[in-house]
Amino acid sequence: MNQIPEMKTHDFYYDLPEELIAQTPAEPRDSSRLMVLDRKTGEVSHHHFYDIVDFLMPGDCLIVNDSRVLPARLYGEKEETGAHVEFLLLTQREKDVWEVLCGPGRRAKPGAKFSFGGGLLHAEVLEIIEGGNRLARFTYEGNFYSILDKIGQMPLPHYITAELKDKERYQTVYSKEIGSAAAPTAGLHFTPELLEKVKTKGVKIGAVTLHVGLGTFRPVSVEKISEHKMHSEHYHLSAETAALIEETKKNGGRVIAVGTTSCRTLESVATREGKICESDGWTDIFIYPGYEFKVLDGLITNFHLPESTLVMLVSALAGRENILNAYKTAVEEKYRFFSFGDAMMII
Repeated sequence: MNQIPEMKTHDFYYDLPEELIAQTPAEPRDSSRLMVLDRKTGEVSHHHFYDIVDFLMPGDCLIVNDSRVLPARLYGEKEETGAHVEFLLLTQREKDVWEVLCGPGRRAKPGAKFSFGGGLLHAEVLEIIEGGNRLARFTYEGNFYSILDKIGQMPLPHYITAELKDKERYQTVYSKEIGSAAAPTAGLHFTPELLEKVKTKGVKIGAVTLHVGLGTFRPVSVEKISEHKMHSEHYHLSAETAALIEETKKNGGRVIAVGTTSCRTLESVATREGKICESDGWTDIFIYPGYEFKVLDGLITNFHLPESTLVMLVSALAGRENILNAYKTAVEEKYRFFSFGDAMMII
């Protein structure tokens, strides 16, 4: 792998006016804008997301991430004092034991007990772990996820300050495997009707599961990007999807990932196993310029934060200059950025 350790975080900076950060999702989903970037020439063209069918060819396959976002933000009270507290569920450690982020932390010492949703859910802090997060055991009657659906809020990124009126708008229409702390947002643009048009054109659709962690929003705080430590996320690639990818490659079709999470899953498996096959595990793969892609032929993705690992990933695929030029054009053309923003297709 020909990586370039000299690259600096600031090499991936671009200037973004705050008013271009999308606060609400496009309505309907597929009416968002689509920039198509030719990764060989750097040329861009401007479309709507529903035009994506025109850039897919019979024999291609789309790989989507079917992870579903947990309504993981809980507001409650400390049982002893009634003081307000906020929990954010991060990772399930055992059946009813979760790693959580608590605010304010001083109220969440080991042994502290909390109540959420008027008593539908109770939690006791077991211990404080590395980084200041807590392990908490939850008690309840009935189904944990049904209670979360009833009382939990979507853990929207910090840059979205508008209230989300419909929780389903932060889920893809094909989401089914519960476990993400953030949406795989490239897939938010698809409607069931658009997916049918894609299939009618002769494009197969396969699914992987990667549960997105909040680490996806963690800024790169080191100067040399090679020193950045990626967060770890759980993925699953089924035998069925592996066979679809193998068949697509064998027949000369393109494998196009919907989102950086799908991309990271495919490249993680190919790196770990030496080929695409059924696989289940944790990945902390960090893709940046110099990385040689083993599976991907194209990527559908949103516009990412300056100096983020995601800008580095798309730069690895399309070239840093091409990406920064495309982003400059997107700012000039007033594209909408980040989770609820517009899309880019790199082919």
